[in-house]
Amino acid sequence: MIPQVMGIVNVTPDSFSDGGLFLDAQAAVAHGRALLAEGASVIDVGGESTRPGASPVDAAEELRRVLPVVEALSEHGRVSIDTRKPEVARAAVAAGATLVNDVSASLWPVAADCGVGWVAMHMLGEPGTMQQEPLYDDVVGEVCAFLEAQARQAAKAGIDEVWVDPGFGFGKTAEHNLTLMAHLDDVVALGWPVLVGTSRKATIGRLLAASDGVDEIVPPDDRLAGSLATEVWCMHRGARMVRAHDVSAAVQAARVVAA
Repeated sequence: MIPQVMGIVNVTPDSFSDGGLFLDAQAAVAHGRALLAEGASVIDVGGESTRPGASPVDAAEELRRVLPVVEALSEHGRVSIDTRKPEVARAAVAAGATLVNDVSASLWPVAADCGVGWVAMHMLGEPGTMQQEPLYDDVVGEVCAFLEAQARQAAKAGIDEVWVDPGFGFGKTAEHNLTLMAHLDDVVALGWPVLVGTSRKATIGRLLAASDGVDEIVPPDDRLAGSLATEVWCMHRGARMVRAHDVSAAVQAARVVAA
């Protein structure tokens, strides 16, 4: 089975990598169609940045950003909505989204009611504060226990398609991220299909800087090698889907891993 690739379309001014590039709906739709042509299985549309330190966006503004994009892209391929708000999730599903990518892991009642798939992601805290000294006694055990509990209640509610995401970079230090990656098979062993998102994240920027022997973190646009390395590792450990900015490269990597 070839792992799937989820392409990222952020309709935001402040996302860590592509903030502002696709704030215009036409630009966002064009980018999403290009990612589908590159082999993305699903396009993940988000209208509120969840990068560390991000400020929340009200529902009306988030809806204004995402609905035209979801509606247009759903005519060309599968669309997921990346949101923490039930009203945004419902409206996006009505506009054509068939998967709710939920960093809050709380919207399973909406997904169940709407009859669509749902991704439960682990996050410690909330985006504005999640990177302020996150602490765990056992990061792998705690993340697995949380994801198992959320996935089970979603399945009991009648959701046929439940994904789990360990939430790399969401309330986790670089050491936490690497520990989770090293033990990703524990997450896979829960029995739910696993989605991972490592693309261009800060941990990769730090690892690449260390490999180059420099102190300054490598910027997001220069993190392709590290992104692919972690995506291939996660696919080899059993991840069924990776969320990527660089879709063409991730699709090629997935085919090689499957072969």
